[in-house]
Amino acid sequence: MNGEAIDTVLAFDFGLKRIGVAIGNTMICQAKPLRVITAIANEPKFAAIAALIAEWGATRIVVGLPSHPDGTEHEMSARCRRFANQVHGRFGLPVELVDERYSSAVIVAKRGEVIDDRAAAIILQQYFDAQS
Repeated sequence: MNGEAIDTVLAFDFGLKRIGVAIGNTMICQAKPLRVITAIANEPKFAAIAALIAEWGATRIVVGLPSHPDGTEHEMSARCRRFANQVHGRFGLPVELVDERYSSAVIVAKRGEVIDDRAAAIILQQYFDAQS
């Protein structure tokens, strides 16, 4: 260890109906799926996020930023940026956006299976891999 603080990082795969959540830290740099937030209204959504930040002692946030395969903005891009800004504003933690272009595409899922937490783990792992 070189004396740097270890950050606990929560990652979010933002969606209108569900938000996938993953967790990891900057010491081992391995992401793992945590849970899926299913609240649609803002207040219960942010209450769930506040509870996770408190429970896990998160010190950094990562939010997936969707885009088309050619890198152009996706219709959800602006909503994800807004969500990231709201998380930063409410909780005062550093928030980083990570390109999530292929996060859901690499998950093999059964029809109807909720994969948002696994997509969040892929986003977080991409973040960790880019840091090293």
